[in-house]
Amino acid sequence: MKVAVITGGGQGIGRAIAYHFAAHDYGVSLLDSDAEALAECAEHIEKAGGRSMYRVGDVARRADVEDWLAQTEANFGAADVLVNNAGILRNGPFLDLSEEDFDRVLAVNLRGTFLSAQGVARRMVAAKKPGAIINIASTRALMSEPGTEAYSASKGALVALTHAMAVSLGAHRIRVNAISPGWIEVSDWQKARLARTPVHSEADKTQHPVGRVGRPSDIAEACLFLAEGAGFITGQNLVIDGGMTIRMIYAE
Repeated sequence: MKVAVITGGGQGIGRAIAYHFAAHDYGVSLLDSDAEALAECAEHIEKAGGRSMYRVGDVARRADVEDWLAQTEANFGAADVLVNNAGILRNGPFLDLSEEDFDRVLAVNLRGTFLSAQGVARRMVAAKKPGAIINIASTRALMSEPGTEAYSASKGALVALTHAMAVSLGAHRIRVNAISPGWIEVSDWQKARLARTPVHSEADKTQHPVGRVGRPSDIAEACLFLAEGAGFITGQNLVIDGGMTIRMIYAE
């Protein structure tokens, strides 16, 4: 059995990634701060015949990450794939952005990725097995809206961290890539009491060259590809945004 470990796996894109890997015969281990969401996700996987485990914790705390990875190894063995999906945003006017909010966003989005990647890579090296690390960045690493400084900074740094780790870990047969999602609709992928059916206008759809808003499955499928079918791809940032970042927009 292959093993996929996923941070931020309780809801949204992370939940879709967990379901997708479980459906492809991976044992799935999740770390998230939301116990309710984790329990729902794990229950769904188990009912579908998959194998899962989870821990409630803060990805920005080394102790929580190490406990999660140790428990995962004890139950499933060393991971084959890590998906660093955990992320938060605290958007607002730049002139009012607090140091505490800036630091917290970078702690979760960037330090959390570093801690998880380092912990998993050490175990892969010790087990002498090749592996894949996939970091979920964002098109905010490449373009911005007002008031997104902390989030954009964290995701831009994550893309740089990705290619640095790819070079450092290549000798150990560990590939490291990033995915930068654009608008991915996750309203119907929240825990049950928060989930709602999304509604999109025609303008929402047609501003994407592909003619629709993104789905969590778009990212989950790409993660599996980077894990299994991309043996000559490392250090890359795969933009999955329906073509939004390549479309020129003019003011009317």
